[in-house]
Amino acid sequence: MDWLEALILGIIQGLTEFIPISSTGHLYLGRTLFGLNEAGLYLDTMLHIGTLIALVVFYKDMLLSMIKEPFSRLTALLVVGTIPAVIAGVLFSDFFEEISETGVTIGWEFLITGLFLWFADSIKNGAKKVENLSLYDSFFIGSFQAFAIFPAISRSGMTIVGALIRKMDKEAAAYFSFLLSIPAICGGVIFQLKDVLTGDVPQISFVSMLIATLASAFFGYIAVRFMISFVKKQSLKLFAVYVWILGILIIFLQQLSII
Repeated sequence: MDWLEALILGIIQGLTEFIPISSTGHLYLGRTLFGLNEAGLYLDTMLHIGTLIALVVFYKDMLLSMIKEPFSRLTALLVVGTIPAVIAGVLFSDFFEEISETGVTIGWEFLITGLFLWFADSIKNGAKKVENLSLYDSFFIGSFQAFAIFPAISRSGMTIVGALIRKMDKEAAAYFSFLLSIPAICGGVIFQLKDVLTGDVPQISFVSMLIATLASAFFGYIAVRFMISFVKKQSLKLFAVYVWILGILIIFLQQLSII
């Protein structure tokens, strides 16, 4: 992997982790395009560390507050909201790892993501803020996050939809969606690091991996700020149309055995 490929993949990860079009699905396409499948797990881990850095920087004040008050209500909301994803990961990790590697289902998953994003626009805007959420609300939203164990189901898209169903304000829905992704990404990175450290690490230059990680962090930060502002005033249907077109194209190319 050269520096340009690293930069492109870092940009893809940073933007698509928070723009609701599925980072895992796009990374699969990027790695396939560049012929980097052997770098899969190691590369994914470093790119997710990049987006985790973006979240830590964006939410630094709130995270510091949680460190000072570890048994706060917000901490409880994040713990409860993360439980469904943990259960899904523990029970079905082997199955979903296999379909992630083959990419056989990603076209259909892009189509499903589009359906949820389109549906989100039909939900009447609520008034709940993060401080108004109940533990059940958080668990409900976290259940939508659990669906993102499918490689091309957007984590941010699903949690935003779940939050809107629970009558959250659109801006607050995006804000909580990204906040809830912090423990999920942390858990994923830790889980992946275990496999990376016990397996064969591909020979990728330090410079390339650093570029990929920093690009992921930088563009992830931009994407978080953009989406929280975007969701407040704009429609998610734009992203629905995009993932529908992409999904149909992928299914077509897979039928021709091109990808």
